[in-house]
Amino acid sequence: MKVVKELIERGKKTGVLTYREIMEALADFEDLDPDQIDKIYESFEEMGIEVINDNDDIPESLLEDIPPEELDLPVPEGVAIDDPVRMYLKEIGKIPLLTPEEEIELAKRIEKGDKEAKRRLAEANLRLVVSIAKRYVGRGMLFLDLIQEGNLGLIKAVEKFDYRKGYKFSTYATWWIRQAITRAIADQART
Repeated sequence: MKVVKELIERGKKTGVLTYREIMEALADFEDLDPDQIDKIYESFEEMGIEVINDNDDIPESLLEDIPPEELDLPVPEGVAIDDPVRMYLKEIGKIPLLTPEEEIELAKRIEKGDKEAKRRLAEANLRLVVSIAKRYVGRGMLFLDLIQEGNLGLIKAVEKFDYRKGYKFSTYATWWIRQAITRAIADQART
């Protein structure tokens, strides 16, 4: 794959790649399955190319611990607000965000098969899904459907996350969420 070869060349020159660079380079390849994506990341690691966080991936407002009653998750323009959307946004606004230490602890528990830890890590990142889904409004799918597809990507990220690689879960999950949403939009367009 030409794009991966270009990433490898860039990574060998600098010794590092950012998750943003990788996500942008692979964004057009919607047919990549999770195992292929993992192999791409593993090949970077085997070649000594470090994959690092890019602070621009996640809006800082998502990472701050805002009291739930003060949290206002705006709905994008052009989206009709009906009760299900409003109720969903209100409910996920009540879920506390995690600290990096809590993410690592949950990831360790997930490795041991703890389903409650999986649920907690996913729930704490539902706001991230909404934030990403808003960017795709107006592309042929309803806002709630975009959120649902993004949640599927989030679940996949929870299952695949490896805390030992040193990156934050939200950075890793962003890729999976975007991938799930863009794939669903492409599938919708084909039907």
